[in-house]
Amino acid sequence: MRITPSILNADFANLAAEIARIPSADAVHVDVMDNHFVPNLTIGLPVVESLRRCTDQMLDIHLMIEDPDRWAPAFAEAGAESVTFHVEAAKAPVRLARELRRTGARASMALKPVTPIEPYEDVLGELDMVLLMTVEPGFGGQKFLDLVLPKIRRIRALIGSRPIWLQVDGGVSLETIGRCAEAGADTFVAGSAVYSADDADAMVTALRDTALAAHRH
Repeated sequence: MRITPSILNADFANLAAEIARIPSADAVHVDVMDNHFVPNLTIGLPVVESLRRCTDQMLDIHLMIEDPDRWAPAFAEAGAESVTFHVEAAKAPVRLARELRRTGARASMALKPVTPIEPYEDVLGELDMVLLMTVEPGFGGQKFLDLVLPKIRRIRALIGSRPIWLQVDGGVSLETIGRCAEAGADTFVAGSAVYSADDADAMVTALRDTALAAHRH
């Protein structure tokens, strides 16, 4: 069970210190939005390059942008260990996944809540992770969509024994993470839950423990 806090809910004026608040996190989740693919504008490649210089933690980049085929490889070349592109925006997802892997990064494909996984079953062998949005992408702090739970189960069944991580992103908290873990997710993006806590790192541990308990159950 991996916890990858999103810095979307952190203090953008002091990101290095905000990342230092979560030393036990399995990765730092960085949401890159372009105000085209989603109705929000966040950070871009120069900030990711700066983050790489200030932390040794794994950088998990989530590109909510148009034309990821063009831009995604640059984030891998900047030192991000994992780069996620949205299949709804990618023109050639297999080629892009292979290009990311050639740079040494983990290749990940994201799906919006209503995007079915079944048409992309044959692509799974090209991936290291599948990210399933459990809210509509674009803004932090949204309410978890329970309707996505059956889709988590379907993706887990399609993954089978392959070493592909299944990440969920959106509305993950102590109240929802157990349901996601029971359904088959093993990697969890939590933004508001972590950065609104008095002790962000203690919340990372609590989320992981809750997911582990639900998974064992």
